Amino acid sequence: MIIDDEELSRDLLENFIGRVGHLTLQGKYRNPLEALPVLNSESVDIIFLDIQMPEMTGIDFLKTLSKTPAVIFTTAYDRYALEGYALSVIDYLLKPFSFTRFLQAVNKATEQIELRYKASLNTAPPPSDSKNQQDYLLINADHKLHRLFLKDILYIQSLKEYVVYFTEESKIMALGSLKSLVEKLPSADFMQVHKSYIVAKNKVKSLDGNQLDMGDIKLPIGGSYRKAVLANLF
Repeated sequence: MIIDDEELSRDLLENFIGRVGHLTLQGKYRNPLEALPVLNSESVDIIFLDIQMPEMTGIDFLKTLSKTPAVIFTTAYDRYALEGYALSVIDYLLKPFSFTRFLQAVNKATEQIELRYKASLNTAPPPSDSKNQQDYLLINADHKLHRLFLKDILYIQSLKEYVVYFTEESKIMALGSLKSLVEKLPSADFMQVHKSYIVAKNKVKSLDGNQLDMGDIKLPIGGSYRKAVLANLF
């Protein structure tokens, strides 16, 4: 759902939403009072909410909601950031923002929604070495939602704010960080070997000096990771 009194902002957000395969636009509204009846009757996961609006500010509107979806503020003013985070807002997009920045916010919201869903089922994420570990990752890339099975991953490379997932047949680039992936991937199967690389343990062919032979490519071993690599892989 989009709530913004500026038509150009509504249209831009609609365009961005249309470029993300797993998002469906419920509707776009000029002010919170138009959107309120819909929120009371329909299920909405994410609201892109402007702050400065004539009839009611986004902050005041948010305070009235008894059940709050994932909220992403979209505003031209940065002075509301602190109050927004105090209200557990997922992210704060300062206009004008790019599609990349929009997608970062969507990814944060998606993760939060998944956590809320797990909590509603009264289940906790399984430990990394659990037999019930989810055997795939859902990745937002190229305007699609990819299902990437863990067994197919050779290694993962960090490129600034992006990560690249390499398989024998393809590669997928998406927003993300190795730090979050280390926490998510099962430690029995994956290991960080360099500040820029995570490898699938069973895909490592051999150790060649200070490099790991992955078949068609050799990856460096970071100095601070070498001891752990030798203990866990050889």
